[in-house]
Amino acid sequence: MKVAIGGPLKVAFRPWVEGLEHIPAEGAAILASNHLSFSDSFFLPAVLDRKVTFIAKAEYFTTPGVKGRLTAAFFKGVGQLPVDRSGARGAGEAAIKSGIEVLERGELFGIYPEGTRSPDGRLYRGKPGGLARVALATGAPVIPVAMIDTEKIQPPGKVMPKLMRPGIRIGEPLDFSRYQGMEHDRFVLRAVTDEVMYEIMKLSGQEYVDIYATAAKRRIAEAAKAAKEAEKAEKAQADKEKAEREKAGS
Repeated sequence: MKVAIGGPLKVAFRPWVEGLEHIPAEGAAILASNHLSFSDSFFLPAVLDRKVTFIAKAEYFTTPGVKGRLTAAFFKGVGQLPVDRSGARGAGEAAIKSGIEVLERGELFGIYPEGTRSPDGRLYRGKPGGLARVALATGAPVIPVAMIDTEKIQPPGKVMPKLMRPGIRIGEPLDFSRYQGMEHDRFVLRAVTDEVMYEIMKLSGQEYVDIYATAAKRRIAEAAKAAKEAEKAEKAQADKEKAEREKAGS
């Protein structure tokens, strides 16, 4: 997959990379990245010599049609792990278990602490469950990663990408061995997650928003729905007034 996908991707988009020296040549490590675009899971593995295993939502593996089958084939080909997100707690536990298994094999495990793509290019609050618990359970170092401009290449809902150079900035590994064995302490989990998100913010230069991205998406959807309903009501009122004027004129 690195030859078939990664090579052409690097030739076409010429992504720039900083901090490759922070990726260990061998051994377990967690890559914690911001999440701007679907293409993040293409560009980051493409620039690394080692395989990165990400958690991927189960829909990528079960969507029907030609596009769905191609997407499933790609994710299976790069060894991504499907997780059913229909039950929040079950999904979280499955992601943690999968991450621990990957790291116990001495491999690289990639995770998006925000839990979903940013709806507007800003950096949102990290979810404390997956990242912190996996890091503390395994003792693996956490390497912060910032994806730059990938949302401009392929915004949500766009199929054809725009040819431009994205960036990948990799930070120094973070050691959380001081919290070893405290993976069930919610205050420790929050502290670990916030420290990682702060490093990602410094690397990416994004504006930080202290709410979850899922909540932000919900607010945006609700605002769009309210605006659409208001527009519909305004149009209905205008049509009503027009009809009354025409009736009065006749």
